[in-house]
Amino acid sequence: QVQLVESGGGLVQPGGSLRLSCSAFGFTFSNYAMSWYRQAPGKERELVATIIHNAGSTNYADSVKDRFTISRDDSKNTVYLQMNSLKPEDTALYYCTAGTYLTGRFYPLGHAYWGQGTQVTVSS
Repeated sequence: QVQLVESGGGLVQPGGSLRLSCSAFGFTFSNYAMSWYRQAPGKERELVATIIHNAGSTNYADSVKDRFTISRDDSKNTVYLQMNSLKPEDTALYYCTAGTYLTGRFYPLGHAYWGQGTQVTVSS
């Protein structure tokens, strides 16, 4: 059974850091690109970062570039998102998902390949 479980969210002050983790089960993790998305109340879901399998190349949304770092440990079937210099506008529910990466674009797999999300709140 496919399952993705996010953790590491919480309340942090502006300028602070958090590290999110996403553990994957039930599929061959190393075969897929992995991404983090986020969704704030009243806003559309936004692609934050992607890490491609094999070479491990990464892509970031402009809004988080130079502040967030995505990484993966295929031996642990886990993808991480290190978030530094957090801003109030980073407040959102953060999700991880598995997918494919073709011609410069990430394509999520089906509904089963999404986690339940972990809440990040940046506030003083």
